[in-house]
Amino acid sequence: MTMPRSNGYSDVLRGSQILRLLTIGCLVLVLQIPIMVVSGLVSERQLRRQEAVAEVSGKWGGSQIIAGPALVVPYTVRWTEETSKGRTITRTATHHAVFLPERLKVTGDVKSEIRRRGIYTIPVYRMDLALEGEFARPDFGELAVQPAEIAWGKAQLAVGISDVRAIQKQATAQWDGGPAPFRPGLGTFADVSAGIHAPVVVRPDRGKVAFSFSLSLNGSMSAYFTPFGKSTDVTIQSNYADPSFQGAWLPTDRKVTAEGFTAHWSIPALGRNYAQAWKADAGMSQTVDASKFGVDLVNPIDEYHMVDRSTKYASLFIVLTFGAIWLIEVLAGLRVHPIQYLMLGAALCLFYLLELSLSEHLGFHRAYAIASLSVVGMLGAHCVTVLQRISRALAAAAGTVALYVYLYILLTVEDYALLIGSVGLFAILGMVMYLTRRIDWYGGGPDGRVPPIPPPPPPAPLSFDA
Repeated sequence: MTMPRSNGYSDVLRGSQILRLLTIGCLVLVLQIPIMVVSGLVSERQLRRQEAVAEVSGKWGGSQIIAGPALVVPYTVRWTEETSKGRTITRTATHHAVFLPERLKVTGDVKSEIRRRGIYTIPVYRMDLALEGEFARPDFGELAVQPAEIAWGKAQLAVGISDVRAIQKQATAQWDGGPAPFRPGLGTFADVSAGIHAPVVVRPDRGKVAFSFSLSLNGSMSAYFTPFGKSTDVTIQSNYADPSFQGAWLPTDRKVTAEGFTAHWSIPALGRNYAQAWKADAGMSQTVDASKFGVDLVNPIDEYHMVDRSTKYASLFIVLTFGAIWLIEVLAGLRVHPIQYLMLGAALCLFYLLELSLSEHLGFHRAYAIASLSVVGMLGAHCVTVLQRISRALAAAAGTVALYVYLYILLTVEDYALLIGSVGLFAILGMVMYLTRRIDWYGGGPDGRVPPIPPPPPPAPLSFDA
């Protein structure tokens, strides 16, 4: 007895467009697995770059934040306590008051260079700063401190420097016409994390006191300042051509050219969230840190950020490509096997891996061009067989090129990505509706020209051999 092989499921799969769309949808879901793997790989490579940056910064100098200078003046606090035996005793403790300058002017020259760690590049710099200004006579009246309790001869001029390891030269301040060498540590100034201080003498009978000093620092990635003056003026020039100005204030004037940039900040005390004086135990560190401003020396195009953004469009990209192939199927009366769809989808997934690996060596733009052209060539060559005509393969390849151009535009104009994306999808949907307007979905092809798949033949009669 012989039984013919049944082709019923295959015939249903080939004849039902709904079932084919469901199959394509399942393939799109399956292809999310390699996309997730690539996304994880992007995060891993970003972490490796951060480790390289931390290694270079740890030896050269990290991001620098200059806070100050501030004048810290000690004073004595007295209070009485009653002991368990009923005796009254007087106790004393030394507290500190912080005063900010009336005028602060900072001029800096930032000479940048590129250091490499493996395949990664890290921008570092040498910064020469000149700071000058003047302090008014400290007014303890607002802090409710009696004049007799003030230790004028034990004051300190403190400067916050986030990475003091990167100080290149011994610094000495000019205070009230005389030298005041800086010492390690912040002394009694506790509102910043690290820095230097110089013992100075404040004369209560004097009015304004002028100061000036220079700093030479190494740093990397960024340089920030705090607006400690009642009027703060900061001018920075550098040979770095791609600055990113950040912080609580943007420059009032700036000029960026291919040779570098010059930026100027002019900030009044009314724009910040702290006064000219406070007690050291007031806990002002977070408020001071929130007022910083400055510049980041960043790569103008972050390859990992761009690749990560492109992977977020992967699902849409695969759906549109599969939709174009399916549309050619419907219009031409073809049948593309799900395995062929899967191979086309695998080529689309490999684009993101090529984009990631090439961008680490060639930069994002060249990597994107090479990866997209490679995938378009592979997809077009495969479609010659799948779609059975060179003209159809060229149409599929042209559609893929248009999608890659569309994706590139979305990546490079981030501010308008939502607008361009929504308009593009609307146009694509309108084109699909126009091309399929004459399709007889029950018949399977345009104008009913592709007849439905005939039912399978009846089984042959059973036969018994003697």
